[in-house]
Amino acid sequence: MDEYLVPSGYGEDEFVEKKSRFIGRVWLVETEQDALDRIAEMKKQHYDATHNCWAYVIRDGAVRFSDDGEPGGTAGMPMVQVLQKEGLYNVVCVVTRYFGGTLLGAGGLVRAYTKGAKIAIDAAGKSMKRVWSVIYLPCPYNFYERVKLEAEAFEGIIRDTQFGAEVELEILMAQGNADAFLERIVDMTSGTVEGMQTGQEYRAFPV
Repeated sequence: MDEYLVPSGYGEDEFVEKKSRFIGRVWLVETEQDALDRIAEMKKQHYDATHNCWAYVIRDGAVRFSDDGEPGGTAGMPMVQVLQKEGLYNVVCVVTRYFGGTLLGAGGLVRAYTKGAKIAIDAAGKSMKRVWSVIYLPCPYNFYERVKLEAEAFEGIIRDTQFGAEVELEILMAQGNADAFLERIVDMTSGTVEGMQTGQEYRAFPV
């Protein structure tokens, strides 16, 4: 199964440029219809806005955008380029503009819609969708901090920690890193600590 980045969830942020208000929003979607539904929702919510420009990128599907009345190439395409530069899939972005009375020019519009998309993505955060190995790893307290550091070094995510007679960790590790991580733990602790892979999950987690 492929690895790819998606938004961690909904993100929204806004700014004012020469009295024009720009509101950027990003959503995680699974299908093109989901993206179109979000766009329609924003057009309905912001029916009084000057423009509701949008762009979306669907994994193994469509890449579409609209300038929604702005000069051609100044809104939708720059937004698509931000989504692609950030490496995101299954994402829809809508940037709403309330005109403030001052023209921004083509270059100013490109910068504004680029910024609108970027700040929305930053607000949403990014997650990696991939196959994760689930690792159960019990360890004595004196190794706990070192094990945590090693998990981070191998780009693992500690999903659960139980404190009892010893520390019991449930760690999610990218499938390709799991064996090397477990070998590193055995070497580092001279065989005192051993973990085991208990399963696999195909899902997205924040990165």
